[in-house]
Amino acid sequence: MQKHPLVLAGVLASLLAAGCSAPPSAGTADGGESPSRRYGQIDFRPCTLSTVGASANVEAQCATFKVPEDRANPAGRSIDLRIALLEAGNSGAGAPDPVFFLAGGPGQAASEVAVIVDTALRQVRKQRDIFLIDQRGTGGSNPLSCLGADGKELQLDEDAAPTEAVMRDFATQCLASLKGRADPRFYTTTEAIADLDAVRQALGAEKLNLVGGSYGTRVAQRYAMAYPQHTRSIVIDGVVPNDLVVGGEFAKTFDNAITLQSAQCRKDAACSKRFPVDTREQLRSVADTLRRAPVTVDYRDPGTNAPRQDVLSPDSVVGLAFAFSYVPEYSSLLPLVLDEAAQGRYAPLASLVRGATRSMDFQINRGMQWSVICSEDAPRFQAPPESDDALFGAEAARAFFAACPVWPHQPAPAATTAALKGDLPVLLLSGELDPVTPPRYADQVVKGLPNGRALVARGQGHGTLSAGCMPRLLGQFIDTTDAKALDASCLDTLSYVPAFTSFNGWAP
Repeated sequence: MQKHPLVLAGVLASLLAAGCSAPPSAGTADGGESPSRRYGQIDFRPCTLSTVGASANVEAQCATFKVPEDRANPAGRSIDLRIALLEAGNSGAGAPDPVFFLAGGPGQAASEVAVIVDTALRQVRKQRDIFLIDQRGTGGSNPLSCLGADGKELQLDEDAAPTEAVMRDFATQCLASLKGRADPRFYTTTEAIADLDAVRQALGAEKLNLVGGSYGTRVAQRYAMAYPQHTRSIVIDGVVPNDLVVGGEFAKTFDNAITLQSAQCRKDAACSKRFPVDTREQLRSVADTLRRAPVTVDYRDPGTNAPRQDVLSPDSVVGLAFAFSYVPEYSSLLPLVLDEAAQGRYAPLASLVRGATRSMDFQINRGMQWSVICSEDAPRFQAPPESDDALFGAEAARAFFAACPVWPHQPAPAATTAALKGDLPVLLLSGELDPVTPPRYADQVVKGLPNGRALVARGQGHGTLSAGCMPRLLGQFIDTTDAKALDASCLDTLSYVPAFTSFNGWAP
């Protein structure tokens, strides 16, 4: 068996996805039929949207809509946007102000999370049509896919540490493959909100209800600022303030989240007895041990069950903890696998790292992500000071922006960092344990929104649209547009996910 350094190479490309989910895929099946529905100026045909790993799919209506790649040069290249429609109720006759769902990332395609959206917005869908528009550069909207000479997707070596040099070389290869297909300079948030309004006009909708997750909260805020007259209500989940440098505070927000998770274990009698060492300190201890002497681990590949032998690195362990902290059901495994590692049993940890690397790497279009962050965030990034106690070092943030020196981009206008303010009704949602968009971000944004309200979902991580009674609250808010009148006491039933005390689960 060949030995490889085991690192979580995919995590840097997936840091702001709207929650963790299985690798998604979407497909259409119209069989060349005549349009089944004309919505404004756009013809839709039946399609099926699915997510790999999900037990169900979603029947929808799909269409494409042509827009110029460079609006300053309308005679130049045009691109097709993929649009999916989840029709209201059973009649397909929704209220005149539909919902636009805005996916996370940057780099996630809205149509590829249709199963999740259909579940989270099931109450909203009773009254309103829901549109999933793949943001340019993702999904079916001229994706900035990195292709090799054989036309197949270029793969970032999952056994290579995502250093600045590795990420920059990969970006150079990716850019070369885009020649003749796309100009990365025109795949930013600014272009995306112009696309959204062009679709709105073509649909004949006077006003929109915007629902955005994670990076999609930036898109929602920016659209509402540019087109307030066409915005009826906003729901933003995992709030990204407009002036936030995406990637710039991950070390701090993750550290705070893992500290909160550790505190929950201390409060639970079974957890504190089983794991006397604090989770954060155990993570630090295991990472320090591996930093002094990386360990060769024999384990079973989680995808193939084939025997593997890899070298487990400290970065891979911290990266796994970060990835798992998005979802409490995953992070509940951390105390157990870290305790196993501290006892010299590294196989469970190595297997989880291998599986997480593959899963996360499928969720995000890297090229589109680079187009956004290199334009909007990298120019404002200032590396945090090094700290001996930090779980994430400054090199992680530098690797996040490593593609920018070679990736074509134009600095975003300074006005794009202005805060959203005004009388629009806005519901802001946060997970208490969110490692990338903590509740304090929502508190910052809601200050300028007199008709806004921020809710915190106890014990939840990144992405709360489906948590507990949240789907019902979303339906009520978008129906009434009165955030302050919502009775959110039902969220009090949300609780913390207990830590696994053995591989059979948590203590009864």
